[in-house]
Amino acid sequence: MTIVTDLITAFIGIAGGFAVGGGFVAFISVLGVLPRVVIMTSQQVRLKSIEWSLIIGALSGTAAMYLPISIDVSLAVPILGLLSGVFIGMMAAALTEVLNVIPLITRRLKMTGSLELIITAIIAGKVAGSLFYWLIFLPVWKG
Repeated sequence: MTIVTDLITAFIGIAGGFAVGGGFVAFISVLGVLPRVVIMTSQQVRLKSIEWSLIIGALSGTAAMYLPISIDVSLAVPILGLLSGVFIGMMAAALTEVLNVIPLITRRLKMTGSLELIITAIIAGKVAGSLFYWLIFLPVWKG
């Protein structure tokens, strides 16, 4: 009975991984988020580097979850918090740009001149939230 349970658990885990991976790929490719990030940051000449950093980051995150890796938390937490905040902020900004949410709101509220300021505030908020999570919440929660 335990072999059947292990096989079912493995199948569900692999299926879940494919679902999440497929959603991530759809998010990046179908919505055109990565090209929008490249355009927003004026880094067209570094497109291959950005693509490879996204791939290496996804693979490193996956490896870190499954491999018994031990690192000094005092050094890793601020760095990981900053990097994840920047990543989340850039993805959130690109997604809102792709879906034209912020430009629509700024036009309706007659704030078209402050579009860059609004996007920068969103990115800064995402970075601050990520740093709060990594530096304050997670260490306290893990005890």
